[in-house]
Amino acid sequence: MSTPTDRPPGLAESSSVPGAARPRAGLVVLAALADVACVLALASGGLAAHTPGEGVVRLLYVAWPFAAGALVGWLVTRAWRRPWRLVPTGVVVWACAWALGVLLRVLTGQGVAPAFQLVSLSVLGVTMLGWRGVVALVDVLRPADRRRRERELSGR
Repeated sequence: MSTPTDRPPGLAESSSVPGAARPRAGLVVLAALADVACVLALASGGLAAHTPGEGVVRLLYVAWPFAAGALVGWLVTRAWRRPWRLVPTGVVVWACAWALGVLLRVLTGQGVAPAFQLVSLSVLGVTMLGWRGVVALVDVLRPADRRRRERELSGR
């Protein structure tokens, strides 16, 4: 039996492994864009709070270390297989985005004050884990899945 985080809507059956589902390319791209949006939200929030009116180039300069970290997280977990999974995909992508983002900021001479580290850890955690949690919740609450689980539990 698959769990809600194993099989969100829009999957095609994989021919290499019977019963294994693989996401459509569009869902993988959407998931990657969601993670990029999380990084951009962190960077734009920081810029709005500290240096409002900065341009897109400044936004990208602030965001790139965290985006690079998220990319490493995607590669480590092979997130394209199940990008919506909270564990391990979401947790590893979040951890890599934050840890490598902070490390790259140190190496490039950008600020890494303790308060910034806590805020960036929190914002990335809430957003990167949050969208995955919403996907899992929507999948669990879908009426057809709920009825199927009720039948399985009642033995019918």
